[in-house]
Amino acid sequence: MLVKGRTFAVGLTLALIGGAAVGALATTRGPGARAPLAQATPSTLEAPVIPVQMPLSTGTFAKVAEVIKPAVININTVSRGGTGPGRTPFEEFFGEEFFRRFFGDVPERIPQRSLGSGVIIDPSGVALTNAHVVEKATEIEVITLDGSKHKAKVIGIDKKTDLAVLKLDDGKGKFPYARLGDSDRMQVGDWVIAVGSPFGLQSTVTAGIISAKARQIGQGPFDDFLQTDAAINPGNSGGPLVNMQAEVVGINTAIVAGGSGIGFAIPSNMARKIHTELQTKGRVTRGWLGVSIQPLTPELANSFGVKDSKGVLVSDVVPDSPAGKAGLKPGDILLEFEGKKTEVPSDLQRAVGLASPGQDSKVKVWRDGGERTLAVKIGEAPDEREAQQQRGGGPRGSAPTVLGLDVRPITPEVARQLNLRTSEGVIVARVEEGSPAAEAGVQRGDVIREINRQKIRSPADYERITRDAKEGDRLTVLLQRGPMSLYVAFTVGKG
Repeated sequence: MLVKGRTFAVGLTLALIGGAAVGALATTRGPGARAPLAQATPSTLEAPVIPVQMPLSTGTFAKVAEVIKPAVININTVSRGGTGPGRTPFEEFFGEEFFRRFFGDVPERIPQRSLGSGVIIDPSGVALTNAHVVEKATEIEVITLDGSKHKAKVIGIDKKTDLAVLKLDDGKGKFPYARLGDSDRMQVGDWVIAVGSPFGLQSTVTAGIISAKARQIGQGPFDDFLQTDAAINPGNSGGPLVNMQAEVVGINTAIVAGGSGIGFAIPSNMARKIHTELQTKGRVTRGWLGVSIQPLTPELANSFGVKDSKGVLVSDVVPDSPAGKAGLKPGDILLEFEGKKTEVPSDLQRAVGLASPGQDSKVKVWRDGGERTLAVKIGEAPDEREAQQQRGGGPRGSAPTVLGLDVRPITPEVARQLNLRTSEGVIVARVEEGSPAAEAGVQRGDVIREINRQKIRSPADYERITRDAKEGDRLTVLLQRGPMSLYVAFTVGKG
């Protein structure tokens, strides 16, 4: 898809925390359902104004818990159909054809029950939870603090941020609700509480602090999680992370496997934008710039004459895209978007993705040894299937050159088979093992478009530009690899 951001840590496995098959625990609260609460305010209790840094005045979180608990819901889902966990042991062993032959039609799948949490944010019964809690559900039952049971339906789901919007009782009831706070104002070290139904234990309250902000844990291009040490366990998914004013500042979504006390929440400011669009449009529209980007390594920064490697390198610009119309070029280094620094690709991806299509924005770039600011009108991200067009492959090769590369011309047939837009450039047929080019990441099948900012249109151009290359020379090479473009930089070794 897009260029990946920094992953959380080697060896850590993130567990999405919805799907524990313990829904039965949440259904044993009483013999019957009660009438919904007729409240249209967050609560009859007023949220105490407790110092964010430490609740010194009371030494307890009890008042905050009293205010937020009526708005927190227990979500039980039932899903049927499909293959996988719903298959009987008999089917798993013998297969469906055997079952059909001797017993007729395939039976209805064993219902799969799962458990999660959520929080009501509007008195009409609009609630937020995680997408992974409800995305495969055929039935959704919600239990409120007083034990009342309510039917819920999905208003919208955004898998990229793992957020879902529910509506309880078709919006006909009145419910206690929680306010969404400003997650940007939270600081590392601020007190928070998490509320949910871990392992089916409804209305469990745990306390901790904000351990870190803007965490990127490898879940997608919009990673921007709040990290907390408030205990979060399976079943807490979709429940709120709350500040000392009883405002929701995050939606709990993920934990680190192993019970190490590290949890992550979707910031409330992101959740506010996503749920507003899902409610009003039924889908989320995201901004689009129209560039291929990659991290700016120290080697590439040196090649482009930049002081440090904090920035995002543009490796390709889509023709007629917002970036193209604004004058962005391959080789530009994006330093800021709308006044916010873009130090790594995920910074830019997140900022552009959350921008509104049609928005006029300013981008600061480094080009030809100096900074300049360009105006760009953000477009709407095209359908991902359309964006997955274009090239791939790998041809035959023979003896490498002094660069450790054997290259071949791009014939019309090769261009057609690889779905290339043009036959300009040369294609890498073989990379010498252990060569600087190989260590820099050049691969068989890559198309070389530029060397040291000079266009490569044919093998003759490649030969002319590399003919006098000698040990110690620095080369910056623009490659096309499949649907993306990227730069690599390396020092020529011995021929």
